[in-house]
Amino acid sequence: MKPLKRPVRRGILVAHVAVSVSWLGLTVGLLTLGITAFVSGDPATAEAATRSMKIFGDWLVVPVALLSLVSGLVLSLGTPWGLARHRWVWTKFWLTLVTTGLSIFSLRPGINAAAADGVVDIDHV
Repeated sequence: MKPLKRPVRRGILVAHVAVSVSWLGLTVGLLTLGITAFVSGDPATAEAATRSMKIFGDWLVVPVALLSLVSGLVLSLGTPWGLARHRWVWTKFWLTLVTTGLSIFSLRPGINAAAADGVVDIDHV
């Protein structure tokens, strides 16, 4: 891939950092909602928390995870760092790929099942 020009690289870097930090924030939010639904003795609070988790999982986590993966790939392939030249870049790529896959194929179905059943167990936390 042709090297990115400096303004383009900086723009993609800012977007990548913002999206990655957003993904972390969404994960902390999901953890907080999962703990609230699990610990709460009030069925209305547990239902509201699981419904909120479903919205986060369906509409926010997957697009943000995919944007983080794509922007990281563009940065690694369009800069001298390369994708496999440095071990830390290669490790970050695989960690992001695995966590994106887990978010899509494990987290979302679990959240959807909890929202449909109205029961949250420790697995969702």
